[in-house]
Amino acid sequence: MHGTKRSIHQVLIFGRITGKMIFQDRDTLDSAPPFWDRLWRHRAACAGRDTRPFFSPDTSPLLKEALGTCLRCPVSTECLAFALDERIPYGIYGGARANWRRALLIRRPDVKSWSDLLANARAEHYRKNPHPRSGQR
Repeated sequence: MHGTKRSIHQVLIFGRITGKMIFQDRDTLDSAPPFWDRLWRHRAACAGRDTRPFFSPDTSPLLKEALGTCLRCPVSTECLAFALDERIPYGIYGGARANWRRALLIRRPDVKSWSDLLANARAEHYRKNPHPRSGQR
């Protein structure tokens, strides 16, 4: 990497299939190959936003706002895996409520790393569907 100039419009991401850190243009991240984004928090749709909707009661109208944000988020899978791996008992992560995540953890106590499981599932999906349309995860 010495002597190689990088643009400020590039970010360093982890290529899950290659297992190497690579630079990629910010403009192409949404249509990128199936990388597991280790820096997902910077690309999250909720980054820099008010977090109250994500931790509001189930009866709150803010809950719908939070779930809508997750629906549009390019890194919701990484966010969900983080919450599952860290056993976060509250809030909405990756479009999933805490009670849903808790039930999943009970059903699948054998999973040691949700990040690995979901990254491998994503890689398998892209192997079977090698030409995703632009804008899909």
